[in-house]
Amino acid sequence: MSEVSGQSVSATEALRRLRDGNERFLGGSARVVRAHKDMLASLLEGQRPYATILCCSDSRVPPELIFDAGLGDLFVVRVAGNVLSAEVAGSLQYAAAHLDTALFLVLGHEGCGAVEAAVDTKVKGTVQRSRIQILVNNIMPALSGLDLRLPPKELLSSAVEANVRWTMHQILETPEAKASLATGRMVLAGAVYDLQSGRVRLLA
Repeated sequence: MSEVSGQSVSATEALRRLRDGNERFLGGSARVVRAHKDMLASLLEGQRPYATILCCSDSRVPPELIFDAGLGDLFVVRVAGNVLSAEVAGSLQYAAAHLDTALFLVLGHEGCGAVEAAVDTKVKGTVQRSRIQILVNNIMPALSGLDLRLPPKELLSSAVEANVRWTMHQILETPEAKASLATGRMVLAGAVYDLQSGRVRLLA
């Protein structure tokens, strides 16, 4: 559970908590949260997450674990390739309007299968199954500035970061985000999770 309510946690403090949690995760000192009656009872009163995270559905990237967060700490929206759809945008708008989280984090990860599928479509013209192709099409604009001559592993890594930045760009273009940023009520950050090391790298 959050140390304090989400309404009183600044974006800077939320980002510090995420960084500290990832360091505990990396160091093997993560706090294992066990549900007990008092905790569950307090959560019945409502949720007060200190950060909202849009990330990939990949089973190897559970935000609550890699940030060593407790129940009620994070509002997580998960979709393959951390793409922005109407439904995802609605979930983010809910977090901003009703949960009042100041920090929004778009989290990609190395070796993302959805991004790799988009790279295959871009480089080889591969056509995916119908609904997967719709997902891939949402990622394709992110790849427009990539050097396709890069070695495959390096190309995928660059594509993953580019996709995080593309999703951030789309969020920033929404009227709600523009208004929140103008008033200083929202901070948007991007990051990439390394499957091998377990480290979260914040994008500059």
